[in-house]
Amino acid sequence: MASTFRIGGDLDVRRLGFGAMHLPTEPGPVRENALAVARRAVELGVTLIDTAYLYGGGANEELLAEALHPYPEGLLITTKVGVARTGPGGDWKLDGRPEVLRDQVRQALRRLRTERIELLQLHRIDPDTPLADQLGTLRELQTEGLVGRIGLSEVTVDELERARELVDIVSVQNRYNLLDREHEPVLDACTAAGIAFLPWRPVAWGRTGAEGEIAAVAAELGATPTQVALAWLLDRAPVVLPIPGTARVGHLEENLAAAGLRLTPAQRDRLDRLAEGAQAASG
Repeated sequence: MASTFRIGGDLDVRRLGFGAMHLPTEPGPVRENALAVARRAVELGVTLIDTAYLYGGGANEELLAEALHPYPEGLLITTKVGVARTGPGGDWKLDGRPEVLRDQVRQALRRLRTERIELLQLHRIDPDTPLADQLGTLRELQTEGLVGRIGLSEVTVDELERARELVDIVSVQNRYNLLDREHEPVLDACTAAGIAFLPWRPVAWGRTGAEGEIAAVAAELGATPTQVALAWLLDRAPVVLPIPGTARVGHLEENLAAAGLRLTPAQRDRLDRLAEGAQAASG
């Protein structure tokens, strides 16, 4: 099992990354702890960190810059645009209008203290704005040198196919984990095309029977159930780049240790079968 993946064919990252969404950004001890978690992630070899404008209206991006700038060579901080406070009363809503996307990218560059976002993902496709306008804007920003590569988030197979007709898509970020495999067809499409697949919410529990099976595998390996869930993702396909998030250093270290866990074929089969139970429960 490869420990690295080349996004877009030329951007090398370690497959087990870090999702920064849960890091607190308010002043005081909690912020100091958040800075320490981000720095510890890089110390432990993380080279892929995920953030977004939605996470605190850019506050999460600013936190990462405070913690890590000047960035070490090889570190990729990917951010997302396309959700804005432009709804009624300033509520968050999907907003992929070209002027909004351009402004969010420019602001992200300023907050992240960089001249180029190597991987920019559209947080969601805005149904009220033509897809060609949304991706066309990102392509223009790419041509201008402000964006290196373009990705999508929470898309269907059909949406991915339509997007790829317009621009080169190098990553997809969809909800996916051991017990939630709704987007399995999207992962299969990404695998076939060599597109990076970043599962958000990579660890989720909720069914007692499944949790018992996962705990049993964990006991056999001397690991935690969370580590087993992450190891399963890494074993699922070489394009999978999990981005577990946490605000605790201890939990971070536990998550990253999952990269060294190896499932036996029998254990893998037992975990694979949990999807059948999940589908029956939801049906």
